[in-house]
Amino acid sequence: MRFLIDAHLPPGLRTVFREAGHDAILTLDLPEQNAARDGILNQVSAEERRVVVSKDTDFFHSHLLHGRPWKLVLVRTGNLGVRATKEMFATHLPSIVAALEECSLVELDQQRISIVV
Repeated sequence: MRFLIDAHLPPGLRTVFREAGHDAILTLDLPEQNAARDGILNQVSAEERRVVVSKDTDFFHSHLLHGRPWKLVLVRTGNLGVRATKEMFATHLPSIVAALEECSLVELDQQRISIVV
């Protein structure tokens, strides 16, 4: 699966996705880097069929109202350290990927994933 990791999450998270066999890029990899606006992330998501991984609830509303981004993992953990964030994703990534095969919006907190749409 292909992912686009938003600027509010640690760059080291890309390693977790790649070690699990997924294609993952960061907003830092885009021409505008972390200054890329939500519209650019939505465009990349749609064109490249990438799942946006973000803490930004603007993506939640945009996805529900307009179907953009293409697919979304909304992270609802508050402020976690880098190590805890990476461990959380390493634990839940197989379930996230399985859920995204059937739906387009998943919420993740420290204990579980929730399928929204």
